[in-house]
Amino acid sequence: MSFFAIQLLNGLSYASTLFLMAAGLTLIFGVTRIVNFAHGSFFMLGALFTAHWVTNWFPAWGESAALYLVAMLLGAVCAGVTGAIAEFVLLRRLYGVPELYQLVATFGLSLALHDAMRWGFGPDEVFAPRLPGLKGSVELWGEYFPQYQLFTIALGPLVWLGLHLLLQRTRFGQRLRAATQDRSMLAALGVNPKPLMLGAVVLGCLLAGLGGALQLPREPANLQMDVNVVVETFVVVVTGGLGSIAGAFFAALLIGLIHALGVSVLPQATLVLVFVTMALVLALRPLGLLGQPLDAGPQEIVQKFVLAPVKRGHTALLFVAILAALSALGWLGGYWQTLAADALILLIFGISLQAMMALGGLVSFGHAAFFALGAYAAALAHSTWGVALPWALVAGCGLSLLVAAVFGTFVVRSAGVYLAMLSLALAQVVWAGASQWVAMTGGDNGIIGLALVRDDTRTVFYFFLVGLALLCVWGLGRFSQSSLGAALQAVRDAPLRSGASGLPAGWIKYRIFVASAVLAGLAGGLFAAHQGAVFPSAAGLSTSLDALLVVLLGGMHQLWGVAAGSATLVWAGAELGRGFDYWRGALGLFVMLIMVLRPSGLLGLLAGKRAA
Repeated sequence: MSFFAIQLLNGLSYASTLFLMAAGLTLIFGVTRIVNFAHGSFFMLGALFTAHWVTNWFPAWGESAALYLVAMLLGAVCAGVTGAIAEFVLLRRLYGVPELYQLVATFGLSLALHDAMRWGFGPDEVFAPRLPGLKGSVELWGEYFPQYQLFTIALGPLVWLGLHLLLQRTRFGQRLRAATQDRSMLAALGVNPKPLMLGAVVLGCLLAGLGGALQLPREPANLQMDVNVVVETFVVVVTGGLGSIAGAFFAALLIGLIHALGVSVLPQATLVLVFVTMALVLALRPLGLLGQPLDAGPQEIVQKFVLAPVKRGHTALLFVAILAALSALGWLGGYWQTLAADALILLIFGISLQAMMALGGLVSFGHAAFFALGAYAAALAHSTWGVALPWALVAGCGLSLLVAAVFGTFVVRSAGVYLAMLSLALAQVVWAGASQWVAMTGGDNGIIGLALVRDDTRTVFYFFLVGLALLCVWGLGRFSQSSLGAALQAVRDAPLRSGASGLPAGWIKYRIFVASAVLAGLAGGLFAAHQGAVFPSAAGLSTSLDALLVVLLGGMHQLWGVAAGSATLVWAGAELGRGFDYWRGALGLFVMLIMVLRPSGLLGLLAGKRAA
């Protein structure tokens, strides 16, 4: 009994940190409708600033409880001020664009902030001292429990009470609530939305920075804190219901308790349990625990899929020109052939996501799940049964098809951020399985030594990739003009009207989701063959974000957008990464610039210049 009581307290302590993050993200989304993927960066900033303040800059502050708490508040204020700068420079330019573009822009912001903090604070983790006066433990039920964690347990409800009073008893809070419910009506009443937007962002970032500062006595500050915490924060926000502070509080309690019990009882399945919990909640309540329909945020830009250039003769010439350029890179061999092969595989992976997003409006934050399933199935089929490349690719597509056929039944019931988080849950489960099922996947050591492509057949494999990639581009163009493609776009743009017309919306979405998953599995199998190895990172969040980046960077509604995006991303990673330590930050700035100047991507920007 004492064991479970202590784990209950551990869960409540962890839930307090999650609630601070989730409350801030909920405020920002509720008022601005921005899905802020950079929220973890403000958590990390609060932790790093406070850690350096009490450890390196003013060590005497670490010996006084009062001064230590002031340093934590300064860390939170630093995060809030940085959030104000981000709102003024970037976020206010994203208020009129769809969630997908906001996600990619704020991902670029997280890259820029990450490299800025690495430059300012250094790459090493910082061990901050424990909070004076709360260094000891108290005896509870025959076990010892840290005093500091009792302090954080009490802090969570106090922050919730403070937010409740702010939102209910002050004019600013009442306007924030009104903006959450119906921003257009508030603007019609003559209330200037800019101070409200700025206030929501500053308060949300301040809470995130405070959460990071409060985490210090339990773990050192490091440059991996942002991604580690932002995923679970999104889980809490979506589980509780977008826009609901109370929902975030109860979801934080639920996820915190599941996390604590999982660490103690099933440590290898902790991450899986958290995401399975979210998936079960969303399966029963698609809007989360306390989620309510909100005033619609920026909607998807209704755009016809661009088959540029329009004339068929020009299209054929473009295919021939690209084929000639890729063939030249292939005959060069070595570095350029490998780089082009990476871009071609990423192109195929990106097209699998583009078909879902551009034509169906289905958003996936976890498309790497099917990419990794295809890669592992191909690798295992080859290493276990010795099959050649064609049958290995069939195995990869088959496993992706099987999982998508089951998972797709849940997909058609969700939409928007909820759908995106369900897909992320699947990807995290696949990642956890690949990491921890050592007997099958090799764990972190991966599956290596694959001979699906030998040195003497690498050039043949490269030209196979060229033909397959161009076939995917051509097929996407043909599909967008087919009756099914038109029906899919009708369901995306006018779901009520298309339903009244007799279109089976759920079945149409299910078909494109499964087809997209199979193509992603094919890309994963090709990746395993090209690299000669597969690791759990194939299912990681960064892989899913790469697919999103190439789609939105090049232009989601442009037929050749993924080709432009994959070429840009692969070239930037290879060329800039060789002599510039902060190339990720530079890439982040470039992504933000594109999303602000032309959300329709690089090809959309070029088209706009030609029109001008």
